[in-house]
Amino acid sequence: MRTLYLDCGMGAAGDMLMAALLEICPSRREFLEEINAAGLPGVRVSAYRAVKCGITGTGIRVLVDGMEEKPAGADGHRHGRHGHAHAHHHSGSSLSDIREIISEAALPEKVRADALKVYSLIAAAESKVHGVPVEKVHFHEVGAMDAAADICGVCLLLFRIAPEKILTSPVHVGCGRVRCAHGILPVPAPAAAEILKGIPIYGGTVRGELCTPTGAALLKHFTDAFAPMPVMRVEKIGCGMGKKDFIQANCLRAMLGEADICA
Repeated sequence: MRTLYLDCGMGAAGDMLMAALLEICPSRREFLEEINAAGLPGVRVSAYRAVKCGITGTGIRVLVDGMEEKPAGADGHRHGRHGHAHAHHHSGSSLSDIREIISEAALPEKVRADALKVYSLIAAAESKVHGVPVEKVHFHEVGAMDAAADICGVCLLLFRIAPEKILTSPVHVGCGRVRCAHGILPVPAPAAAEILKGIPIYGGTVRGELCTPTGAALLKHFTDAFAPMPVMRVEKIGCGMGKKDFIQANCLRAMLGEADICA
């Protein structure tokens, strides 16, 4: 069975997933052209070569009206995207705004449907964490489009790669605290922790936020089972790099091949 295995030993974020999948997709150029022509307001996605602990992989850069989300401080967001998809109840893009943008994007119908379901997971988690109705949740303007690009990008890549089965390792979430718009929060951040309910996770000794709400929602929506890597004949390996450096290689690996798994 055509199987995609996601190794989340250093967590997961939307940009890392997109970068890993980009390395194993049929055509990098065609994907970048398609996502940049999708009509996401002000969004420009590009890929670059990145090296972590001597391992070469791909990094993703998302610009929104020429701006990239600013990284947090040393104790803050691990992926260099402070407030990525972070929700507020007072300003920014509402869930209905996001739904309209994604629904009108020039993308295959299944890609739009998957992206809407992923964003709904994030909104539901933020709603519960902040104690406000889902439709009252608002996303920081740059963060909303940044996350929408990551979500649509991952959905489009999986549409193009078309694995029959997606398996994911237990997810490393990191430890310590993360700085966000509301103050200093525990890791995993409350919204990510809510989304990760029922998923095998662990903390380890790496200090920082290793799994973002966007990464958690993408994994939850697409993963068929969370388990150790099965016996499989791997044909392609993609390494998606995060923004920060650690003693361990800050990457998410996507392995595509054949596995003997019952459907």
